[in-house]
Amino acid sequence: MVCLGNICRSPLAEGIMKSKLPENFLVDSAGTIDMHKGGSPDKRSVKIAEKYGLNISKQCSRPVTIQDLDDFDKIFCMDLNNLKDVLSLAQNEKQKAKISLLMEVADLKHFPTEVPDPYWSELDGFEKVYHQLDEACEKIAKKLLISQAQNS
Repeated sequence: MVCLGNICRSPLAEGIMKSKLPENFLVDSAGTIDMHKGGSPDKRSVKIAEKYGLNISKQCSRPVTIQDLDDFDKIFCMDLNNLKDVLSLAQNEKQKAKISLLMEVADLKHFPTEVPDPYWSELDGFEKVYHQLDEACEKIAKKLLISQAQNS
């Protein structure tokens, strides 16, 4: 899961996706900038996650790396700028094929194509982002589990 600073959207997405998949799935998050490297998620993201029974407080912000493009099967970006930035790291077509916009993969027509950055909003902005991410992660988790069952 990738957003700009890895403190608002992607930590929420990581926590939500982890809650929907078995432990044998590795879920992580990162940012396209390293400004918050080593820091905790935004307190508002932590508060919203706690409201829905998720603890994301121990997550640690980090920048996305070229190694991530090898280590992970899927890279989900929150918005078009994040997508462009992560695609610019890709060194080959195999890596590029792993990178996509979260909401395009989720294919939820009642939400925008991008997950808005709630950083400059109040808690209600984080609440809206949580629900958007929750629905997207639910749909993607089901797809991943079906794919895993078919490949077993």
